[in-house]
Amino acid sequence: MTDPHARMPTPSPGPLDELLSQVARGSREAFESLYRQTSSRLFGVCLRVLGDRAEAEDVLQEVYVNIWNKAGQFDVQRAGAMAWLAMITRNRAIDRLRANPGARTTALELVDEPVDPAATPQQGAETDSEHARLAACMDQLDPRRRSLIHEAFFSGATYEQLASRISSPLGSVKSWIRRGLAQLRVCLEP
Repeated sequence: MTDPHARMPTPSPGPLDELLSQVARGSREAFESLYRQTSSRLFGVCLRVLGDRAEAEDVLQEVYVNIWNKAGQFDVQRAGAMAWLAMITRNRAIDRLRANPGARTTALELVDEPVDPAATPQQGAETDSEHARLAACMDQLDPRRRSLIHEAFFSGATYEQLASRISSPLGSVKSWIRRGLAQLRVCLEP
């Protein structure tokens, strides 16, 4: 059993972390590479939240403009690159959904994650491995935290909606999600 008060080791930067720091320094080549490596996943986030392909494509474009402008704010000590990118994407998609609440036409359960046609077999295997690790770590969470994280990040529910659904204070919901994400981060570290 690990000591919950022990200081977490500093994560070593991964390839996406390095690309983001190059983007922050204005590298268009790094930005193009980052786009190629992450756009299919981020498009999947947009599509899950919005349920409309055209809306998801519009939001994805806004997301990458935002990433270009805010890459300097990325801090590997707070989150990995993919988590940071997914958070920006989720927030932008939710903002779009709030601006046009009647636009959702597709049930979230019917939306599959798009397959990157340019992915190599090795990349596909790595993605499968990442999904399996994430599923195993999610299973280790308290059921309430697991449910809240799933609803917030995979179904696109806002914190306010979750607090209302479970009749709990907004601060408590945010705290439960934050603690669950911290547990996930520890579990997912190599």
